[in-house]
Amino acid sequence: MLRAGIVGLPNVGKSTLFNALVANAKAEAANFPFCTIEPNVGVVAVPDERLQVLAKISQSAEIVPARVEFVDIAGLVKGASQGEGLGNQFLANIREVDAIVQVVRCFDDDDIIHVSGSVDPVRDIEIINLELALADLGQIEKRIERSRKQARTSKEAQAEIEVLEKLTVALNEGKSARQVTLTEEEELLVKSLGLLTRKPIIYAANVSEDDLASGNDWVEQVRGVAAQESAQVVIVSAQVEAELVELPEADRAEFLESLGVTEGGLKSLIRATYELLGLRTYFTTGPKETRAWTIKSGMFAPQAAGVIHTDFERGFIRAETVGYTDLVTSGSMNAAKEKGQVRSEGKDYLVKEGDVMLFRFNV
Repeated sequence: MLRAGIVGLPNVGKSTLFNALVANAKAEAANFPFCTIEPNVGVVAVPDERLQVLAKISQSAEIVPARVEFVDIAGLVKGASQGEGLGNQFLANIREVDAIVQVVRCFDDDDIIHVSGSVDPVRDIEIINLELALADLGQIEKRIERSRKQARTSKEAQAEIEVLEKLTVALNEGKSARQVTLTEEEELLVKSLGLLTRKPIIYAANVSEDDLASGNDWVEQVRGVAAQESAQVVIVSAQVEAELVELPEADRAEFLESLGVTEGGLKSLIRATYELLGLRTYFTTGPKETRAWTIKSGMFAPQAAGVIHTDFERGFIRAETVGYTDLVTSGSMNAAKEKGQVRSEGKDYLVKEGDVMLFRFNV
């Protein structure tokens, strides 16, 4: 299961958002910096309406959605890369995640103190990104030092230095490592560094409930920053999500409708994070259960089978496959077979988003 880290300055709504993401989470949402000291971890289901449709067709007893792990990481402050606040510890926590959700404050509230004294999302993003970049530069400098000692006798060390210097130039120009195009070989050379600004990022613009439907000027400023590195922006309201958690399921749709939206921003955030991580979904369905399985984009049928069990990959024979839309249109697996929509796919089949699959394998 891949992990996304929720980061941001203190008091931007990170822990409130996390508590809403994971209703039983125990992160303390309080009006002071560093209320989250140890990273809190929660596993959330990826919203997918296709599961209910497939379960109805198969009359499944159980539905098992895909999941993403979120880590609530304590607030960074200016100087974190030099150890300010609890900087070193927090940066190490970020290094362990696969993607970053940066929560940006886009609401004004006199009762919630901003560490910089005013709401300015562009400034806040620059503070966070600068600290991440400085931490990366520090790591890169140490690696270059080590590689130079090995460069006389190692071609790999020479190649590594070239890549690291390319990244150094970009970081010193105020860019992120994400904005540097690397070959597969170059990517492998620096992968072990776990560069913070190389990780994919989503900006979660945290707004008041009044701005959830249409955003505000601050959200547009966040979009302007995100556009420079082709990052995604999702509008959320930690305030609204916290209220939704307290409401009975039956009342949530009516509450959201009163705000001019059809769903809360968290569902969009979870989906966006799933896609950001390069993940795809295929399904298995039957009377026992309908389940969403998570694979990385570009996986072939045996690898997808291996996600269920390694024996499936080792003994893979074929995959009986039908597209989700074809199955739903046909109304049943038998009807889809009669129409010739169920295909027998071999080892070289590239699994598509939404495939419904049944694997045949040797034990």
